[in-house]
Amino acid sequence: MAKGLTIRDAAPTGAAVAVLLLGVALQFWFGMHNAALTVRWVGILLLVLYAWRKRSLTPWFFVAMVAGSELGFDAPSFAVQLHVFPDIFLRLIKTIVAPLVLSMLIVGIAGQGDLKGVGRMGIKALVYFEVATTFALAIGLVAIDISKAGVGLAVTAAADGPAPPPTHWDDFLLHVFPENIAKSIAEGQILQVVVFAVFFGCALAMMSEAKRAPVLRLCESISEAMLRFTNIVMYFAPLAVGAAMAYTVGHMGLSVLVNLGKLLLTLYVALIVFALLVMFPAALLFRVPIRRFLRAVAEPATIAFATGASEAALPSALEQMEKLGVPRRVVSFVIPAGYSFNLDGSTLYLAVASMFVAQAGGIHMSITQQLIMMGTLIITSKGVAGVPKSVMVVLLATASTFHLPVEPIMVLLASDALLDMARTVINVSGNCLASVIVAKWEGVFDSERPTPAVLDAPG
Repeated sequence: MAKGLTIRDAAPTGAAVAVLLLGVALQFWFGMHNAALTVRWVGILLLVLYAWRKRSLTPWFFVAMVAGSELGFDAPSFAVQLHVFPDIFLRLIKTIVAPLVLSMLIVGIAGQGDLKGVGRMGIKALVYFEVATTFALAIGLVAIDISKAGVGLAVTAAADGPAPPPTHWDDFLLHVFPENIAKSIAEGQILQVVVFAVFFGCALAMMSEAKRAPVLRLCESISEAMLRFTNIVMYFAPLAVGAAMAYTVGHMGLSVLVNLGKLLLTLYVALIVFALLVMFPAALLFRVPIRRFLRAVAEPATIAFATGASEAALPSALEQMEKLGVPRRVVSFVIPAGYSFNLDGSTLYLAVASMFVAQAGGIHMSITQQLIMMGTLIITSKGVAGVPKSVMVVLLATASTFHLPVEPIMVLLASDALLDMARTVINVSGNCLASVIVAKWEGVFDSERPTPAVLDAPG
């Protein structure tokens, strides 16, 4: 799992950034073009040397974003010719989406043979998950509609792919159901693929174990192969990101960085609003001990922020919530299930990013179309939990379904490391809160248990 930037990394990264800022100052304040050019590329070289020492792709995304922006600024005529590299990358990613979503949803549905045995706890957890997810999407849509961070990029809308889905309710309802699964996959109709997977998974779940097992193993093998396929393709991602940034800056100038700054601010504000208007009231409603919960969630949230990976914080989250007073049978079900059904930070980001892509393509989406897209995201975001750069997979599926341009998605990938840390904190904190709420709802929360800090104290 890719690791994010830590405090120990701040010194070498800060030195490289300082050199880059010096180059910018020499260029725009003192007019020393040649000296500024040399200084900036020295700063980029320092970033490359730093990234080379790290066993992670995450620093390379940042390096690619900076180097691509510089190349696009210095040599725009050459940079606009690099568009083929992000196009290749997007084609490879598109081949992943349908088989990955199809196989993982089938496994997720058919593999839950004990779903009836989950009982009230499972139903309550799913109700909370869907309510929180819906609020996250709504807040994301409102935030991006207010900030309009994508307006001004002037990216050409997608010229290929399937036609946009109809907006009249009966036409849309008919469009949801596939008439030929091979045709749906070929046309990138991911919502139709999801519907097929749900029916197929339910049919498998109704079969005997002996007959279900071979098909289930095949789907598990396909999903595992597609995950490995994704890992291989991601090694090509830094080159694609750098080329995409070079093309974008060469074609549109440095104004794209202004839009990225607006997007970053929009996301962070929206995540804070979600925490204050959804998570905090939910905690109050179920009488969650706020201070004890914040102390308990501090460790997994810090791990999530530092690594940018929800999975890295899972062991700590399970341990700390159990120490807080959530019974093991509750925490061991709710938190792992939440990693598939309750990634609130990622869901909110998907709403923001999807509308950012539409705005960048100059596509006006009505309230009805946005609500349809929100419903689609609620479903498609469930099937790719744990997939590297899963938000890109979902974004490409959304772009294909709603006929959105794909070029802005590469720009989003370039800045994903900065966007990922905050949304991962919300993912982990939201799942921890969900486990406490379900325990409270079930009446099994141990409110008398000492806080994690007391339990961990020596003696």
